[in-house]
Amino acid sequence: MPKGKLIEQIGKVNLDLTYYDEAMAPKADPIEDELLSIVQTFSNDQIPAVVEDRKSWPIFYHLSPLRQNIVEWLPMEKGKQDGVRVLEIGSSCGAITAALSRKADEVICIEPSKKRSLINAHRNADCDNVTIYVGELADVLPKITGQFDYIVLVGVLEHSTCYLKDEKPYEAMIKLLMGRLAVDGHMILAMANKYGMKYFAGCKEDSVGEYFGGIENYKDNNQVKTFSKSGLEKLFAACKVTKYSFYYPYPDYRFMSTLYSDAYLPGKGELTQNIVNFDQDRMVLFDERAAFEGAAEEGLFSMFANSFVVVIGDRFDAKYVKFSNDRALEYQVRTEICRDVNGLIDVRKYPITAQAVEHVKSMEVAYENLRERYEGSGLFVNQCRLYERGDQVWASFEYVAGITLAEMMDRCLEKDDIEGFHSLFRQYLDKIGYNQNYPVSDYDLIFANILVKGDKWTIIDYEWTFGKPQDVKETAFRAIYCYILEDEKRKKLNMDLILEELGITQKDAEYYKKQELEFQKFVTGQRKSMSEMRDLIGHRVIRPMDWVEKIEQAEDVLRFQVYEDRGQGYNEQDSYFVTEAFVTDGFVEVELVVTEQVMTLRLDPVMSSCVVKIKELTWNGQPINYHSKKYVITNGKLATDSFVFGTEDPNINIKVSELVRKPDNLLKAKLEVKLLPMEIAQDLISAVKKIL
Repeated sequence: MPKGKLIEQIGKVNLDLTYYDEAMAPKADPIEDELLSIVQTFSNDQIPAVVEDRKSWPIFYHLSPLRQNIVEWLPMEKGKQDGVRVLEIGSSCGAITAALSRKADEVICIEPSKKRSLINAHRNADCDNVTIYVGELADVLPKITGQFDYIVLVGVLEHSTCYLKDEKPYEAMIKLLMGRLAVDGHMILAMANKYGMKYFAGCKEDSVGEYFGGIENYKDNNQVKTFSKSGLEKLFAACKVTKYSFYYPYPDYRFMSTLYSDAYLPGKGELTQNIVNFDQDRMVLFDERAAFEGAAEEGLFSMFANSFVVVIGDRFDAKYVKFSNDRALEYQVRTEICRDVNGLIDVRKYPITAQAVEHVKSMEVAYENLRERYEGSGLFVNQCRLYERGDQVWASFEYVAGITLAEMMDRCLEKDDIEGFHSLFRQYLDKIGYNQNYPVSDYDLIFANILVKGDKWTIIDYEWTFGKPQDVKETAFRAIYCYILEDEKRKKLNMDLILEELGITQKDAEYYKKQELEFQKFVTGQRKSMSEMRDLIGHRVIRPMDWVEKIEQAEDVLRFQVYEDRGQGYNEQDSYFVTEAFVTDGFVEVELVVTEQVMTLRLDPVMSSCVVKIKELTWNGQPINYHSKKYVITNGKLATDSFVFGTEDPNINIKVSELVRKPDNLLKAKLEVKLLPMEIAQDLISAVKKIL
């Protein structure tokens, strides 16, 4: 039992250790020590650079600001009459605590680990509305008075067995926390989907670190488990929770860049960020993008989404959220599609950082300028209006129905309608080239940023509009370049033909590609993208289908064939395959019974250029002198005990007529065989000739 309050003040954060039992503390973790050192040494502005420099998954996972996206979109209104009170369960190292602190009047965290709570407190030391209770949930929660407007569990529900000792820990967790929700309050649950597409495709299950752990129903682990959508719905029914909404964070809840909902599911070509699981090696068993698109077309996306965010309580207005915060601070924005107070669909862009306010404000100016340039062209610009309320600023856009030009082009390619594609491309060139000397241009006028409905073409995203003209062919090159890069299937296009149509030389194209790299650096402020961080961290992407193809190819060439010449030369009728010749990868062992009628025996070890090392070659137990052409002739080149073959039909011919024969003879051969590309094999043969 606690003996009075034990509170540490770390900056402005209260760290309450009253209910912490030092005797129950786990062993020291070097990673946690490193994390604590980082947050004590570096400011929050410096930490992103440190994360990139350390190239460590745990550091990236715990300290990346992208983790905050999972709660950044929540419509909390700090400063309302009664204040917004938030309870964060399992706050760990504080990945989302700062975001909650910015949005709420009071944040109370409960975390069993003292070391992780210290990391949280130090990294968020400027937050004057945060209290961290260190201890077990069952001990701490009853001591905290009052109800909460929001209760947040990110990656926690699946660990309920670690928090509560109960026969039904998941139900117990929901029921316990529902009892602490204020009237009209919300509980936020974020977790992996047991049947997420990435786990079928070859990602290890996050919590247990095994391939297909959840798919196989956690057969070897009962301590941690995630749920399917229907599994969660059954859990809510058991807890008598009737009011809830599902959202689908993509690529997953840990590093969400986009949030979908049942009211706004992903369209074709949107799900391209599929190389996830930075923490471990992963396999790629199939094309996740194509599989996701098929599932979405069949209405099954919600079943196979990688993660869930469940909002218990009234539904939020937001139907779709996209984060662009892997950029420089002055360009970080959040895009939402929601319904306004009149029930109309509204598209909004919010600045994520204070530095990005001016960028958002510039969008209304961009709208006016582009509207003036394209007036009369048949190319419309969706309307933008700027709004300010208190400290909040956002740009509001009309919601435009239709399909993207990129999707229309894809449909042409799927039907092999290349002329249809080029017809759309020529219309695009005609429209964007209108009034091209006007001193304004949209650098990001790619096909995905144009919506088409009937004859009406509308620019829907013009965030990168500059006050200067731009050559139409440069804009068009970037559009086609980005289009092809996004999908392997689009590479069927003849880029040379398109360049010729645009009047772009190869030298021009290389220049425009460099321009694109410079633009990306301008947008990101030299920060590393998610894919770059994955490469830096260095976990492998394993592609088993490549192995299967190699095995299938190998089966075609790893075939040991024997020809017998009985004085009439070789022919297929007097040949046979030794099916069990390859005893292990690259090693051949055969024992052949050869009658005395055979004059020459030909061994074809494989059907490919290769090098063959003779380990054993005997006739009736006596070694055959394979260095002598009296006994052995090959179409390869002998170097010591190895033959190099620069042909797809290597053969070793043994003149058994020169050997002592009996009615039945035993030939034993042990060979080490390594396949070689033809060019390398021929280079080796040339080198051997020079040496000899």
